[in-house]
Amino acid sequence: MATILKAQGLRAGLPTRRPTPAPSPLLRTATTPVLRSGISMTALPVHNRVIQKTVALGRRSLSVTASAATPSSPAPAKPAFKWGANMKDLGICVGIATLLWFIPPPAGVTAKAWHLLAVFIGTIVGIITTPLPLGAVAVLGLGAAMITKVLTFAEAFSAFASEIPWLIAIAYFLAGGFIKSGLGNRIAYAIVGALGKTTLGLTYALVFAEALLSPAIPSVAARAGGIFFPLAKALCLACGSDPEKGTAKKMGAYVMKTCFQTTCVSSAMFITAMAANPLAVNLAAAAGINISWGTWALAGLVPGLVALIAVPLILYVLYPPEVKDTPDAPAAAAKELAKLGPMSTNEKITAGAFAITVALWIFGGSLGINAVAAAIVGLFILLVTNVTNWKECLNNNAAWDTLTWFAALIAMAAALNKYGFIPWLSNSVVQVVGGLGLGWQGAFGIVVALYFYSHYFFASGAAHIGAMYTAFLAVATACGTPPMLAAIALGQLSNLMGCLTTYGIGSAPPYFGAGYVPQSDWLRLGAILSVFYLAVWLGIGGAWWKVIGLW
Repeated sequence: MATILKAQGLRAGLPTRRPTPAPSPLLRTATTPVLRSGISMTALPVHNRVIQKTVALGRRSLSVTASAATPSSPAPAKPAFKWGANMKDLGICVGIATLLWFIPPPAGVTAKAWHLLAVFIGTIVGIITTPLPLGAVAVLGLGAAMITKVLTFAEAFSAFASEIPWLIAIAYFLAGGFIKSGLGNRIAYAIVGALGKTTLGLTYALVFAEALLSPAIPSVAARAGGIFFPLAKALCLACGSDPEKGTAKKMGAYVMKTCFQTTCVSSAMFITAMAANPLAVNLAAAAGINISWGTWALAGLVPGLVALIAVPLILYVLYPPEVKDTPDAPAAAAKELAKLGPMSTNEKITAGAFAITVALWIFGGSLGINAVAAAIVGLFILLVTNVTNWKECLNNNAAWDTLTWFAALIAMAAALNKYGFIPWLSNSVVQVVGGLGLGWQGAFGIVVALYFYSHYFFASGAAHIGAMYTAFLAVATACGTPPMLAAIALGQLSNLMGCLTTYGIGSAPPYFGAGYVPQSDWLRLGAILSVFYLAVWLGIGGAWWKVIGLW
């Protein structure tokens, strides 16, 4: 019995030394008189058995009461079924592709080319509406092309052996090392310290630094993705703008969109600023129009500078950053630089790796080293020295996703040209514009607009130039456009039309893949700026070309 009472916090025969909790209502009547009596329990042997039964009964009652008061937990409900895709948007993609598939092809277009166009348009709609991640949409598009037998496996996956998608993916890996080593933060803080009183000032610093390097690095994907994208991202993160934390619009969305748009401008200004520009020069030479490096650069100087100055201001109005003035940023950046101290070993290694890579991008052509091989040299240095590691590269989802969807679109666009749809489109334009009887200015305006906006069908500037440049140059000159003016204008606009989409030029995927700018904003702003570019190049540029004697 003493054991039972001890379990209740009492000592047999003695009053309690500490307050006892109020008995359960089920126990109060049976136990309270005994506990308050002050009589030793050992003095009542006759009642021991009764008390034991009462306490035991009380315990059972307490247990029952507790069980009744606490209902048993319900069995976990089975999770409701959830689609892995936005079925409405996916249905729209499939519906558009199906509708086009069953429309009879126009005269001069084969059924195979028309069916591939249907699959391609359905995939592009999927890229825009994103019912699934972009890589998944592109793979499904390739799958549909193979199931319907408009593409073989080799044709569908041919672009995975192309240079540009891999260069973009490796640029992501290099950017990871650039940021992880701390070099990105150090350079970002230095820029903030020098120009950091306003977001606009920081952006102009990036824009003109990229433009100054553009004539020396003949790949916009390498220049933007390998050098300025990681720098811009590090700058945004250093200023507290991170899409993963919901602060993309603090400044990063504005900076990323502006830096991307101006890469299209800088690429247009110099023959050596984009890999496809020499192709346009060669095609013009085949038509008897010889364009020198200096002539191209002089023609692009005035419209290019106007665009480089104006685009950051236009986007500052159309897509403003939430944080515009940062008067305390330079002082804060100086403190952060002081905390970083001298350059670490990893920073020095990263700086050396980037210096070697950039040097190979500039001079590697004369040695037979392409841009991807140069990028791999830099990545090799970072991997061997453990600045970054292969697991981190494998976990870079944006890199692999971009590689997948960009290569898929390049493959489909190339097949459209191979099967004759793009040549048919070019010839149709030639016939229509040539039959309008317009003056050369009006005819050239139509030619330029059609050439420019047909880039929605292309995932590569080189593919677009190779497919359409010669035909559109021919119709422009046939309508009376001065040959040199037509050749340079079409060549430079072949860079600017990359502004339209997330896949139209090599600099688009890394900046878009950073996650700062939603696709709807990307396409909307690209369409608006495309009108501005055409106005500048044909208006201000046309007047400037008159001054320098192109017409």
